[in-house]
Amino acid sequence: MNSVRATNRRPRRVSRPRPVQPERNNGERDEEAPAAAAAEMAIEESGPGAQNSPYQLRRKTLLPKRTAAASATATAACPSKGPMEGASTSSTEAFGHRAKRARVSGKSLDLPAAPAEQYLQQKLPDEVVLKIFSYLLEQDLCQAACVCKRFSQLANDPILWKRLYMEVFEYTRPMMHPEPGRFYQVIPEEHEHPNPWKESFQQLYYDTIEDALGGVQEAHFDGLIFVHSGIYTDEWIYIESPITMIGAAPGKVADKVVIENTRDSTFVFMEGSEDLYVGYMTIKFNPDDKSAQHHNAHHCLEITVNCSPNIDHCIIRSTCTVGSAVCVSGQGACPTIKHCNISDCENVGLYITDHAQGIYEDNEISNNALAGIWVKNHGNPIIRRNHIHHGRDVGVFTFDHGMGYFENCNIHRNRIAGFEVKAYANPTVVRCEIHHGQTGGIYVHEKGRGQFIENKIYANNFAGVWITSNSDPTIRANAIFNGNQGGVYIFGDGRGLIESNDIYGNALAGIQIRTNSCPIVRHNKIHDGQHGGIYVHEKGQGVIEENEVYSNTLAGVWVTTGSTPVLRKNRIHSGKQVGVYFYDNGHGVLEDNDIYNHMYSGVQIRTGSNPKIRRNKIWGGQNGGILVYNSGLGFIEDNEIFDNAMAGVWIKTDSNPTLRRNKIHDGRDGGICIFNGGRGLLEENDIFRNAQAGVLISTNSHPILRKNRIFDGFAAGIEITNHATATLEGNQIFNNRFGGLFLASGVNVTMKDNKIQNNQDAIEKAVSRGQCLYKISSYTSYPMHDFYRCHTCNTTDRNAICVNCIKKCHQGHDVEFIRHDRFFCDCGAGTLSNPCTLAGEPTHDTDTLYDSAPPIESNTLQHN
Repeated sequence: MNSVRATNRRPRRVSRPRPVQPERNNGERDEEAPAAAAAEMAIEESGPGAQNSPYQLRRKTLLPKRTAAASATATAACPSKGPMEGASTSSTEAFGHRAKRARVSGKSLDLPAAPAEQYLQQKLPDEVVLKIFSYLLEQDLCQAACVCKRFSQLANDPILWKRLYMEVFEYTRPMMHPEPGRFYQVIPEEHEHPNPWKESFQQLYYDTIEDALGGVQEAHFDGLIFVHSGIYTDEWIYIESPITMIGAAPGKVADKVVIENTRDSTFVFMEGSEDLYVGYMTIKFNPDDKSAQHHNAHHCLEITVNCSPNIDHCIIRSTCTVGSAVCVSGQGACPTIKHCNISDCENVGLYITDHAQGIYEDNEISNNALAGIWVKNHGNPIIRRNHIHHGRDVGVFTFDHGMGYFENCNIHRNRIAGFEVKAYANPTVVRCEIHHGQTGGIYVHEKGRGQFIENKIYANNFAGVWITSNSDPTIRANAIFNGNQGGVYIFGDGRGLIESNDIYGNALAGIQIRTNSCPIVRHNKIHDGQHGGIYVHEKGQGVIEENEVYSNTLAGVWVTTGSTPVLRKNRIHSGKQVGVYFYDNGHGVLEDNDIYNHMYSGVQIRTGSNPKIRRNKIWGGQNGGILVYNSGLGFIEDNEIFDNAMAGVWIKTDSNPTLRRNKIHDGRDGGICIFNGGRGLLEENDIFRNAQAGVLISTNSHPILRKNRIFDGFAAGIEITNHATATLEGNQIFNNRFGGLFLASGVNVTMKDNKIQNNQDAIEKAVSRGQCLYKISSYTSYPMHDFYRCHTCNTTDRNAICVNCIKKCHQGHDVEFIRHDRFFCDCGAGTLSNPCTLAGEPTHDTDTLYDSAPPIESNTLQHN
């Protein structure tokens, strides 16, 4: 164990001031005892001021041997020791390291003492001298011992040295270090040395860090070096042995022990420094010539090949713009850096490259000009519980095959992404928090990879995760939420596995896929977004399977502009608009999904979109099951569509889908409704148990119905009205309540090989029994039959009266046949001035509507 105290540095000492020393100039010196001068002249000039190279320092020779009595113990501890020995002659040897920096003149030193000096040396009372000596530091006390024999005796007082020792080392007993690897405390009164406090100082103390390292490394043993309060400037600290160097100061130790360099890397660790420990100090690199920075990169800490130092509780600062604060480089470079503060640097904070590894835990890394951590070229560190924040660039940057394992780090409020992966980098990031980034959370690009597992990614200004340019990361079991834009954004040929994440509360889409990107998205929960759930556009692709997409403000899934994703086995439900929305040439495959309980339709297809929709269950929509409109297409096959509030399938406005082998049943309105120029091929579908017509065709539409079974409906099987036409071939229409096939006036139908049989024919039966048709329909359905107006009762074009009410209730009135069409009887409904004599209690309702209520079209586009 050795100790270093800053000398001729700023500050001299934090505990008390030091008496002013005479100024020394080149070529002349203060008068000192001849023995001290002789000792100084005997030692070569090779101290820190000599600017030797680090390699010369590592090869420097030992100092001249001490007296026989002292050399055995001192050399065993550290061969090149100073600065404290016994009395006058040995005290001159104690100044060995200090004397190396002294400048010696050729003047004679044998001058008589002046009267004042003679008084101080000979006549001043001992207690006064001791009081003066009590204000001196240990080196000053040794120098005073060189003045004269009396001063030597007084300066060797054990009480003085006990006070100094306890102030420096804080031990209550002297710690002896007689040989490598051996430390023990002694009882001062029982120790053989007359002043064990000073002897322990001599064994543990050095003047400079360089000297302490030189002695320890040349002796080839494990050394313990205490570095005391002060600022140590421009020392060459190259370490290649397993020493321990620790700051020693009261209070916040690291703030008071400062080691800085202005010309070269402050610490350089080289092969041989395995298990080295450096702790509790501030380490700075402050280049004095900023222009020189553009030629050489230097660092606060430089850790090279085949070494594994331990750096602990250090403050690390660098103002160099071309070199990182900490550089770990080369095969076998494997430090342990813990509880350090790497902040306010003008380049990268921590740089790990060229196959370097290491363990980095519980560090504070902030406000660095470039990346807080940069991992490159097969660097593969383990980084745990670091706080990486407020960087002026990215938080963590892995690049050019960089790797690493990052766990439980808190990464936030960095100017660019919290974590960036580029150029084949492949890090693993586990259980980190990545949040409040001024741009995005995680940015993977230019063939980046990586595994991001169980992280919390939230409140970033842009997307929580960006994936682009042929990158292929794994994003698994993360919570990605409350972003100011989207959750996961995959674009520009991005790929990736997006699996088992909880994605919610983001301002834009939970997952966005565009521009030829093709990720695998599975087992995620995507919910409660302020926008849509999954948005695939601009030729986006991907496999989207077994996700749960629910409670989003806009569509659960959007597919548009040439995109072709495969959506399989998802649960898409409880949305505030559409479940799955194909528009503007959106294509792809939608199969084996559960799509239910949306405020609008379960699926909408429009404007040239042509998806394949098969084997889905679509139910509970408040606006129908599937809506195809505005020239929509699509192959809709083998689906089960049921329990929707309006029609199971709507086809309108020049749309032309193909529906095959679907089961459309138990709808709260019609089965299939085709109107406003809708077309389509309906083939081999089972349409049953719907509240309104199994198939309603209206308003200039012309579909083809082939080989369908339409049965057990609570109204008509097929109704065709409003100048629509149709081709009916090989259909089976049976057991429907109102009847099988109803054609309104003016309708022409092409029919072939249809079987219309065994229907209940409730309308014809009611007419034949003289009942009002409202009796069987109420206002919830619209039976097709002849309807009339009554001019006597001033009915309008919006009123309809059934044939039996004309005969009974309006007998003798001026009546007019209008047409054969769908209606409910206003007379039976009680909406005319005269009460109906055929119906029961009147039911107040609005004017008759001739078609089912139209569906609500999605206004999603208004929110793009």
